[in-house]
Amino acid sequence: MTADLPIESLRNLGPKSGQWLRKAGITTIAELERLGPVVAFRLVKQHQPKASLNLLWAMAAGLKGKDWRKLTAKEKDRLRKEVEE
Repeated sequence: MTADLPIESLRNLGPKSGQWLRKAGITTIAELERLGPVVAFRLVKQHQPKASLNLLWAMAAGLKGKDWRKLTAKEKDRLRKEVEE
């Protein structure tokens, strides 16, 4: 993945998700890769409490280059538990 691409170019993210990530200080895919989807989700939730777990799934899958709907229940459960820690 090209590191310096704007966050909005990550697969699965729409304009609203990109806006939320930018507000949380995450502007590029490289920054998201460094932080990881769980930390990024926590940062977004500080500014956007209504952000749902779908954003977490979108980021995690996008970093793997796949559609968020392809995440397994096991992957989603692991991510959910990490967010709750």
